[in-house]
Amino acid sequence: MQRLEGKSVAVIGLGVSGVAAARLAFAKGGDVYVSDSGTNAAATARAADLRAAGITVELGGHDIDRVARSGIVVVSPGIHPDAPVLRALGERQVRWISEPELAVQFYSGQLIAVTGTNGKTTTTLLIAHLLTEAGLRASAGGNVGGGLAPAASDLALLDEPPDWYVLEMSSFQLAGVETFRPDIGVVTNLSPDHLDHYGDVAAYFADKKRLFSTATSGSRWVLPRGDDAVRELVGEAPGERFYFGGDQADGSSAWVANGEMWFGIGGREEPCMALADFPLLGRHNVSNALAAGLVARLAGASTPAIAEGLRSARSLPHRMEPVAEARGVLWVNDSKATNVAATSSALESIDRPVVLLLGGKDKGEPFKPLLPGLRARVRRVLAYGAVGPRIAREVGGTVPTELLGNDFAAVVTRASELAEDGDMILLSPACSSYDMFESYEHRGRTFAALAEALA
Repeated sequence: MQRLEGKSVAVIGLGVSGVAAARLAFAKGGDVYVSDSGTNAAATARAADLRAAGITVELGGHDIDRVARSGIVVVSPGIHPDAPVLRALGERQVRWISEPELAVQFYSGQLIAVTGTNGKTTTTLLIAHLLTEAGLRASAGGNVGGGLAPAASDLALLDEPPDWYVLEMSSFQLAGVETFRPDIGVVTNLSPDHLDHYGDVAAYFADKKRLFSTATSGSRWVLPRGDDAVRELVGEAPGERFYFGGDQADGSSAWVANGEMWFGIGGREEPCMALADFPLLGRHNVSNALAAGLVARLAGASTPAIAEGLRSARSLPHRMEPVAEARGVLWVNDSKATNVAATSSALESIDRPVVLLLGGKDKGEPFKPLLPGLRARVRRVLAYGAVGPRIAREVGGTVPTELLGNDFAAVVTRASELAEDGDMILLSPACSSYDMFESYEHRGRTFAALAEALA
């Protein structure tokens, strides 16, 4: 697709992706109508910007008749499936797509798509970094939060299109794809998440599975070795499979042996780099590096170039990010760990005693899967926020647990009082942030500021 002249486009939702979709559709000649049920300051400001560009915007509701008449309907990922506007469209049998589905119609290069439950952002940005460091033109975008990369639609408006587009795809975005077909698709891992949005885990996995809905024999899939949930998700989808993790003997194409990362493609085994030279914290980041390196290798980067790129990688904000160190205590911000699996992964990657800050808004997940990691590494759990009482009930009998309230500064101060020489104070909350903060980024920034002051 090159242009949208003569087509009406409706965009529901004025978040980052909704604004990007509206700007792309308008730039391509579409007759664009944007609506949002909100009227807050952020929505009002975004509406003003779009109106100044010549785009029609409605706040405080949706003109369902106008949306239903549109040739293309784009729904932002933050719109709940049971929202009245989507129910109304469903009753009229109106088809809708996600913002990346619109965006990729205007891409001219090859597409890499990354999904999974945890590690998506790190892997997405690391892939783009490795390709760029190897001399290939690559741009990252999609569901990358915190302003670290643009929306998928923004990439479609680049003056110089890249050779490789690298998109992080959430389950909400995959729910609205139809023709979306990556040249290389990546699944980092799978575990329950977003149970406050989906009715059950099966519904969440079903949206993830749509990554494979348009697979062909030419598709290439980069997958974690030994993840049964991912194996079931992929099923019999066409395409060639490449595995990371495990070892070379079980058919992996990226693995760790004798303290080194290795790649093996086309029968050729190549050592990449020593783990000791990899700068990111945690074993889960080694897994992310194996996945990203394998993708880069498939895209044409050499193994020595990948090694150089991995050596220059840096921690992303709010993802096992060291923010302070004093008196032998390391403070680590893992605010992006908004589900139990992410916190479990963080605990598995740590080799020192931990004072763990656990809490936030209840997403409905049980906390018992954390128990092995708590027993092995955590000296004290500080349970806080709306879900704090449930955390105390579910893990308090396993590891010493203090139930604190909604004063986050008091929680961090208590952690500082408890920490001893050699400990890590870890914010890895396993919950969303919306009971006390605007976002996980806001929570992470607050923790980092308090850590610097207390350290």
